[in-house]
Amino acid sequence: MSKNWNDADGTLLGTHIDGVLTITLNRPDSLNAVTRTMLQCIYDRVYEAAAADDVGAIVLTGAGRGFCAGGDVKAMSGGSERAPTMEARLDPLRRQMEVSRLLHDIPKPTIAMLRGPAAGAGLSLALACDMRMADPSVKIVTAFARVGLSGDFGGTWFLTQLVGPAKAKELYLASPTVLADEALRLGIVNRLYEADALAAETQAFAAKLACGPRIALAHIKRNLNAAETGTLAASLDLEALHHARCGMTEDHAEAAKAFVEKRAPVFQGR
Repeated sequence: MSKNWNDADGTLLGTHIDGVLTITLNRPDSLNAVTRTMLQCIYDRVYEAAAADDVGAIVLTGAGRGFCAGGDVKAMSGGSERAPTMEARLDPLRRQMEVSRLLHDIPKPTIAMLRGPAAGAGLSLALACDMRMADPSVKIVTAFARVGLSGDFGGTWFLTQLVGPAKAKELYLASPTVLADEALRLGIVNRLYEADALAAETQAFAAKLACGPRIALAHIKRNLNAAETGTLAASLDLEALHHARCGMTEDHAEAAKAFVEKRAPVFQGR
């Protein structure tokens, strides 16, 4: 995968450092409100990264003072995002929302790096990632009820998983703004860093994952995703299958050898 790139006329930027692909939404003047083209480009880049041997983790972030304000409300109000029939609205939206499924399901860690507003579909994209790192300026808001919409990109499912049904209903129905400390307390945000340390700390965390035992991490993510809706019996079966598979990898053999030799293992993703 190329080290640096830009898509969608520069509204999506990418960097690739130490096994970490960072995708940056780059419409700072509109708080990185997403367009259909941007969403397709995010999907394409994440899908490409899933099969890239030199990518071990993905960071999704936004340029400027915010992560993502969600959909482009100005475009909605002007009619450019409208469609004449239910089918014409529904089919494209379903295709666009696949980006959330991909961020959730890809067998590599995904991390949203948040500063400023994460609202509407932007919040949903952040919630679709495995983890969220933020600085004290972060503002979490579902926002859909404020513009007469019900929510998309999987946000209702992801938020219910994180905070429970009652709190998720409050956050969607009343649409309050959740600031940094409460977001951390609720588990919406995994870690808070000072503003000037957020990028470096997130990169370091992602790079550590990227150089880890990738086969094992992929199976750990599959186990945890399955546990979100599965039974204990199903989880036990899946854990046994994945544990046995990981036990046959070179990475496991290297880790066992390194433990005996009292040194750090060097994983190769094999």
